[in-house]
Parts: sequence; structure tokens; C-alpha cells
Amino acid sequence: MTTNRENGSLYTHITHGIATIEFGHPAGNSFPSELLERLEKAFKELSDDEQVKLIVLRSEGEKAFCAGASFDELMAVENMQQGKIFFSGFANVINAMRTCKKLVIGRIHGKTVGGGVGLAAACDYCFATEQAAIKLSELSIGIGPFVIAPAIERKMGIAALAELSLAAHEWKNAYWAKEKGLYARVFESIPEMDKELEFFTERLAGYNPAALNEMKQVLWDGTSKWDSLLPERAAISGELVLSEFTRNALSKFKK
Repeated sequence: MTTNRENGSLYTHITHGIATIEFGHPAGNSFPSELLERLEKAFKELSDDEQVKLIVLRSEGEKAFCAGASFDELMAVENMQQGKIFFSGFANVINAMRTCKKLVIGRIHGKTVGGGVGLAAACDYCFATEQAAIKLSELSIGIGPFVIAPAIERKMGIAALAELSLAAHEWKNAYWAKEKGLYARVFESIPEMDKELEFFTERLAGYNPAALNEMKQVLWDGTSKWDSLLPERAAISGELVLSEFTRNALSKFKK
């Protein structure tokens, strides 16, 4: 079942110490700014919730996992301040995932583009299906994956970041993403993935919470500068989206 709400949907539920965040949007589970703000808030609240031992991030339906940022909002940006605010949405969510005290497990059931790849990279461990191909198409419309690049480089390396970014029209399949480190495990079907995901999270939730928190700190060591780096990257994208080149590219893309 998928949502038909214009600004999307976001639900959180907690079972046996495992919190599940599920987001959805009728346009390929893409993110308008309001939905990104709700996701950021959810991570911050769950981080301080003592009954939560770990978090699973998933999206609705069986098609795309995430189509990235809202294209309509991108088209509506009129000045640099609006541009920076728009691109800060994913920056704020990634930083909330980074500083969250709980480990985040990604459930990537289908194709993911742009900011969606950034979300997967900001997870601490990802399950995926064979349908979970990835693409960074930003350069093809005159901007770049600047905000999410640190998360992707941290998880996959600079060479994989370059290959994804510069081949902006190419999809990379789930096994390529696993080989590069984005996904930990890839499954043939959603039911098969969900069965293993349930087993994995139940076992993980049984570990010492203090040890899990310390492990989280180790995994993200050396990223404290992201508090300022990601907003700076958002400003770069916010300026580029106003360029004549990007405006023309976006118009052609919309048509």
C-alpha cells in the first residue's frame, strides 16, 4: 500500500525495542522538504528513546525505495537562500542519522536515486533486493551530489563516488553496490529479505545497548566536521540550481 498524500507520509512504530521508520510519497517515495524535516525529527526523537535499541529505515510499496528530493520543489527554487534550505533537507537528515545514538538498518527494496542513495549510505547496515539498483543523476541536470557525497565516500570510497557521479545516466545494479560496500546483503525477493532482516534485527536488539552505542561511535569516528560541511555543500547546490544551464536542463527534464 502506498500513500497519496501530497507531502508524503511517515510512520514510526516500536516492537520489542526495534523502531521502524517508514516513509512514503506518491512520486516514487521522493522527499519534499516537509517530509525530510519529519524524518530528521524522527531520528532525533528515537535517538533519545530509552526503549529503542535500534532503528530500521524503510519505504512504502514494492517499486522505488526513494526517488530522491522533490522535483517540483527543486523547480520552484527562486533564490540562493531557498536553494540552500532545499538542499539542507538531506544534509540535516544525514547528520541526524550520523549523530543518532542507535544503529540504523536500511531496508532497500527497490531502485534508489540521488538523495535516496545518500540515505542508504548513512545507514549503518543495509539489506537490499536485486531490484535495488542505484543512480546519481545530479550532474545530468546541472548540479551535483555534493550534500550526500561525504556519506557515499565514507561507505563506498572515492572511486565508487566518482563512478556513480560522472556516469550520471547509468544505473548500477545491487550486486555492484554490495561489492562497493553500500549494501551488506542482497536478496532475490522482498519476502526473503524481510525474513532475514527480522532475524538479524531481533538478534542485534538482544545485544548490550551500551556496546551497540559505542560501536555506533566507532563507525562514525572522524565525521564531526559534517555539521558544517554538509550545510556548506547545500549552499553550493543552492547556487548551481539557479544557473541558466541548470534551469534549461530542468525544463527539458520536466518535458
